[in-house]
Amino acid sequence: MPSRHSPPLRVVTNPRPTPLVSNAVLGMSIFIFTEAMLFAGLISAHTIARASAPLGWPPPGQPRLPFEETALNTAALLASGMAVFLAQRTFRRDRRRALVPLCLGVALGAGFVGFQGVEWVQLIGEGLTLTSSTHGAFFYLIVGVHALHAIAALLALGWAALRLRNGVLPPSAFAAVALFWYFVVGVWPVIYLRVYA
Repeated sequence: MPSRHSPPLRVVTNPRPTPLVSNAVLGMSIFIFTEAMLFAGLISAHTIARASAPLGWPPPGQPRLPFEETALNTAALLASGMAVFLAQRTFRRDRRRALVPLCLGVALGAGFVGFQGVEWVQLIGEGLTLTSSTHGAFFYLIVGVHALHAIAALLALGWAALRLRNGVLPPSAFAAVALFWYFVVGVWPVIYLRVYA
């Protein structure tokens, strides 16, 4: 029998369970899955067209893609992914120190996109256009779709850097933006080896 001075019994309800991943990361994961299917379809179509080209690939009169020059640009993109990864790890320990590697990742990514633009201008000057051949159409379609993803991800990283500088970047938002960038970085070597080689 409880004494007169004991506190009243309270019914404790279970608090809301903590999700395994944040809504931002889950939403970004679903988006990335759909985009991976898009790239898989584009690369598959390119592979079929290349294998069935009667006169070889690239077609006669069309320039070869700059495989060696783009290797350096690929390395810059991979380094950008590593810088963002370092920023994300640093963010967990000291948010202020994460800004430098994050900005380095953005700068390397922007350099990658800029170099792609220069490459496109050179290839157009050599006669490779969307309408010059199937080779040109696939090149600009696949690399162009990747470039759009890279620009969108760079804008998201820039937004994250501004929020981080102001001290108002939630960990879940940073994780979602970083995941988007990892996808952009991760799909590029597949594109590079399938389209440029």
